[in-house]
Amino acid sequence: MVSSRVNRRSRLPGFGLALGTTILWLSLIILIPISAVFVKSMSQGWGTFWAAAGSPRALAAYRLSFGAAAIAAAINCIFGLLVAWVLVRYHFVGRRLLGALIDLPLALPTAVAGIALTAIYANTGPLGGLLEPLGLPVAYQPAGVVVALTFIGLPFVVRTVEPVLAEVSSEMEEAALTLGATRLQTFSKVILPTIAPALATGFALAFARGAGEYGSVIFIAGNMPFKSEIAPLLIITQLEEYNYAGAAAIACVMLVISFVLLLLLNLLQHWQARRHA
Repeated sequence: MVSSRVNRRSRLPGFGLALGTTILWLSLIILIPISAVFVKSMSQGWGTFWAAAGSPRALAAYRLSFGAAAIAAAINCIFGLLVAWVLVRYHFVGRRLLGALIDLPLALPTAVAGIALTAIYANTGPLGGLLEPLGLPVAYQPAGVVVALTFIGLPFVVRTVEPVLAEVSSEMEEAALTLGATRLQTFSKVILPTIAPALATGFALAFARGAGEYGSVIFIAGNMPFKSEIAPLLIITQLEEYNYAGAAAIACVMLVISFVLLLLLNLLQHWQARRHA
């Protein structure tokens, strides 16, 4: 059956042309630029590469960038699922307006978002002025990076989970409730396994966007080395110092780490989909 399916697909006209065009386009847009970064990073040898990519300052920037991106993506998984649930399951006045607001971080320039978040969470802002006396400073701290990445990553989770949640049949929930399941059991045993692959995809998208985010973070982070300096800012700093090989080395490390983490997340998503198929 599998071989006949492959043969049937291979007989579709235009496969060679479509595949060739796809590979050419991906090469021009993705593979060649990424290859150029790796070549540039090795232009001055391994010693220069590791001196830049493995410096204590770079390691601190990696930890902040990827750690904050993971925390923000996890937060968005929780509250993004809640927002998607409200948009799908309830009809109320202003529902379409709320849906439009969800997409605002995608359309808003990231620098504008960073300035707005800084104005709100600085010690002179409406929220920062309340949090600072409580010992919970946000602006110019690693917490500010998490806030910024949560802001820009929310739409990825909501828009990924929303269509899958809309397809979950209410009859399945009613059947579970009829059999004596509680609301919590119905959600954990019926709904959550169905939307888990979409939720994992939303997490991966939000994480990937957050790991490389620059514009919305630099204003609220404070950009202090070893404390609130993100990896993309360190790359910009290396470029301003004309250390192109060092900037490319840091970029290569970020590319490899991001690719490995996204690959693991995709494998986990595929495993979950096969498990619940």
